Amino acid sequence: MARSKTIKLFLMDGEATGRIKCSLANWTGIAYKIPRTALDKCKNIEYLQQSGVYFLFGTDEKYDQIVYVGQAGVRKNGKGLLLRVQEPHNSIDWTEAVMFTTTNNSFGPTEISYLENRFCNLALEAGRYQVRNGNDPNPGNITEETESELEEFIDYAKIVMGALGHKVFEPLMSQTSEAEKDEPLLHMDYKKGHATGKRTSDGFVILKGSTINPATTKSCPENVLKARQKYADRISDTFELTADILMTSASAAAGFIGGASLSGNALWHDEQGKSLKQIEG
Repeated sequence: MARSKTIKLFLMDGEATGRIKCSLANWTGIAYKIPRTALDKCKNIEYLQQSGVYFLFGTDEKYDQIVYVGQAGVRKNGKGLLLRVQEPHNSIDWTEAVMFTTTNNSFGPTEISYLENRFCNLALEAGRYQVRNGNDPNPGNITEETESELEEFIDYAKIVMGALGHKVFEPLMSQTSEAEKDEPLLHMDYKKGHATGKRTSDGFVILKGSTINPATTKSCPENVLKARQKYADRISDTFELTADILMTSASAAAGFIGGASLSGNALWHDEQGKSLKQIEG
C-alpha cells in the first residue's frame, strides 16, 4: 500500500490559476507550474536558472492533450530552465509549463539527459497525452548508484505532477489504486461490437482488443462520431482497438462500441451476467 505524502503548494500570485511552486516532504526536488503568460514574472527565481527538466502542455486542433518533454542545462549566461522554456518550440503550441529542478542544484548534463529520456518514455507508455518530441531523448551513461537516485526522484516527480493537475504519467488502467482494484471487468455485445471495459476514477476505459460495430445509426450522438474520429488511429482495419481508450461514462463507451445512442447501465455486464445497473444496486 502506498504511504501517505505531504505536498506543499505555494500560490505565488495568490490564485490557483497563477504560478505555483510545489515541494514534497523529504524530497530535494522542487517544481514550478507556470502559465505561459506569466513567464516574464519569473526572471528573479534562482531555481529556474538551474539545470532541470521541463514539460510544455497544450491541446491540438482535436482538443487532444499534448506535451513536450525537454531538458535545460546552465548556459554561459548562467540561465537554465527559464531561458530554455522561453525559446521557440515549433512542435507544440503550449499554454503551461511545469519545470523540475533541485533545491541543492545537483543536476548535471548526465542526470537531466537520463530524466528527459525516462519522463518522455513514461508519458508515451501512459498514453494519455500526445508526446510531441521528435526523437527519443538520449538516456546517457550513468552509474547504478546514480540511476537509483534518479529513479527515486522520478517517483516523487510523478506524485507532484499529478498534484499539479497533469496525469501524464498515469496509465488509463491503474495497477495500484485500491479503489479501482475492486472494480469488476465488464463486457458488452452489440451487433458486431464486442468489448471489455472497466470503470475508473476518470470515467470508463474500453480495453485494447475490443471490437466496435462498424456501422453507425442516423441518430448516433455527435460525441460518439467525434470520439470515433478522434481515436481513428487506435482502430484497426478489422475494427479492433489497438490501445485502451478513455470515455467519460459507461454510456459514452457503449455508444462508441455500438455506433448508436445506447445505455451503458443496461448493456455493460459482469462475468455473472449482472448489468451495471444491477451491480450499482
